[in-house]
Amino acid sequence: MDIDLELAPKRKRAAGTPCCEPVVYPDVERVRAERMAAVAKALGDPIRLQLVDVLRKHAGKVCVCELTPLFDVGQPTVSHHLKVLRQAGIVDSERQGLWAYYYVLPDALAEFSGWLGGTRSEERAT
Repeated sequence: MDIDLELAPKRKRAAGTPCCEPVVYPDVERVRAERMAAVAKALGDPIRLQLVDVLRKHAGKVCVCELTPLFDVGQPTVSHHLKVLRQAGIVDSERQGLWAYYYVLPDALAEFSGWLGGTRSEERAT
């Protein structure tokens, strides 16, 4: 199949003028994009992704001492990764004595996963 394209001659444009108009504009507002980027960045590490996976599957709160043996890093490193996840709003914790128990926040990933799946939060609400 032959396609015959006719190219327009080059034209000089004034400095600062765009070469073309955007085809699509983002649906995600800046504040929402920043929230989702924080979640994506926190999940961008394999250990953090696996931590969230373990916490999602667990029925309750998980002690950091139960999580540490799952990884080839020390307890301080696991605690650091959990702190990053907590700061991103993905997990939360509660202290009992010397130990901290972690759990995934129920709706923490809903906005991000809805966006990935192409569902806007307004559409899910209806």
